Amino acid sequence: IAFSPLQSLSARRIAAGWCGKMAAGVPAEAQSRFGHSVKGLLTEKVTSCGTDVIALTKQVLKGSRSAELLGQAARNMVLQEDAILHSEDSLRKMAIITTHLQYHVEQSSNLQDQLSHLLK
Repeated sequence: IAFSPLQSLSARRIAAGWCGKMAAGVPAEAQSRFGHSVKGLLTEKVTSCGTDVIALTKQVLKGSRSAELLGQAARNMVLQEDAILHSEDSLRKMAIITTHLQYHVEQSSNLQDQLSHLLK
């Protein structure tokens, strides 16, 4: 039986063991059919493993894309957090300015009342 490099060593040993047991008193035609069935099973197994590798590769790529999207979302979140903190700081400054303006309006009103009282 001929094996390709993709077929595992254990598969070769199993096939060799089966072939060795069958060689004693079994016609060449039966050995040939057995060899073809082993080759078929091994081919099926290799195909199945190839399919599994393709599926695994797709999952790894999908996971990589998910990680990339999560990283981008985290960066966007940090940017939004910075914008929120900046807005919060601006609001505090505007509140201070509003308080100062209210004080000046009150002072202006008091001065206007004093001037009105003096002009009478």
